[in-house]
Amino acid sequence: MNLKTLLLAGGALLSGTAASAGGFQVSLAGIKNNGMGGVGVGLSLDQAAMFYNPGALAMVRERGVQIGGNATFARSAFRSQFGGEQRELRNSVVTPFSVFAGFGSSDNKFAAGIAIYTPFGSKLQYANGWEGRFSLTDIDLKSIFVQPTVSYAITDKLSVGGGLVILAYGAVNLQKDIPIEGQPGVPGHVTLDGKALTKIGFNGGIYYKPTEKLSIGASYRSRIDATVDAGEVTFNNVPASVGARFTATEFDVTLPLPATTSLGVGFMPMEKLTVAVDVNYVQWSAYKSLDFKFRGNNGAGGLVAPSGQVGGVNFSNSKREYEDAFTFRVGGQYQVTDAFTVRAGGSYDMSPVKDGFVTPETPDADRLGLTAGISYKVSDHFGVDVSTQFINLKERTQTQDELIAAGTADRIAGTYKTRIVIPGIGFNYTF
Repeated sequence: MNLKTLLLAGGALLSGTAASAGGFQVSLAGIKNNGMGGVGVGLSLDQAAMFYNPGALAMVRERGVQIGGNATFARSAFRSQFGGEQRELRNSVVTPFSVFAGFGSSDNKFAAGIAIYTPFGSKLQYANGWEGRFSLTDIDLKSIFVQPTVSYAITDKLSVGGGLVILAYGAVNLQKDIPIEGQPGVPGHVTLDGKALTKIGFNGGIYYKPTEKLSIGASYRSRIDATVDAGEVTFNNVPASVGARFTATEFDVTLPLPATTSLGVGFMPMEKLTVAVDVNYVQWSAYKSLDFKFRGNNGAGGLVAPSGQVGGVNFSNSKREYEDAFTFRVGGQYQVTDAFTVRAGGSYDMSPVKDGFVTPETPDADRLGLTAGISYKVSDHFGVDVSTQFINLKERTQTQDELIAAGTADRIAGTYKTRIVIPGIGFNYTF
């Protein structure tokens, strides 16, 4: 087995089929924002401001708690450059969620809150026997971030804020076949299963509302290096004759979660109408390569080797060479009645993955998103928000010649096409 094919799967550590943003970034925090194309940096809609721009939290006059959840239904197809039938993902559903709780001082100067959300999470299962099964067959990724936040209104028009961004929980299970057979007719199989270490970053933002009809915001979220230390390696159906080449029991890997700088502007041309635009700049160029280290001495076959090995080696790297990328968002809401609000929006997300560097765990491409949403205020303090998104990834083809030219022939040549539907529902209580 070529070790690099295993490393392809490792890229899924924090990626998979990201639901609403390029690379392995996901932006599904705040059901109201989701219905407006994901805008929010230049707005102070509600407690979800902690995610988009912590500087705007002090301008959210109503304190409250909101809980939201989404379900992502992805349909991804692959056709090999060298022919054969079209392969599709087995059915899987991912359920990212978010919780925001915001509180403030009686003079509306200070605000503080806690946010919990899932910026990375996916489940991707390729068809049995697909051409890329020696790169990847299954991924199941989970992550939970916790963000304590404080915000201060310097004047009634200007506020600032910041918080810690804590990778509190991360877990990954990824699997692939190995081109060897222990039991005749059944390929070997390897599973990597591990939990990420707790890591801490930060975010900050500033919010300015010069007039009743205009608001401006800027925010920055720092990079976090996510690390799995001593994840578990398990082999199945590896013949004893090659067991000395498959002795790893543990793996270590680190993946950069890139920094993001965002700018946003909100317009309120009339009392009941809000329109906003956001631009996100993600510093993906930090992701140059994916490096694995393997340890252990008890691989399949029960044979002893100098150190933990996968395919005869205990260290390798796989090229990524991501590029910095922009996301452009636009959205708006209109308050139809005192209780009923409608929303719509869209986004265009530039892929950070260059030609010749597409991997099965991140079959990424430039993507267009369309969104819609509604809110209904059941009482003075309780409301329900609903949103939906349709994400269409541009068809992405990479040829064998491109892979060879890029030095990435460890991945598969062919064409990927992905569409995702993401309904969401949230409940909010203000006080």
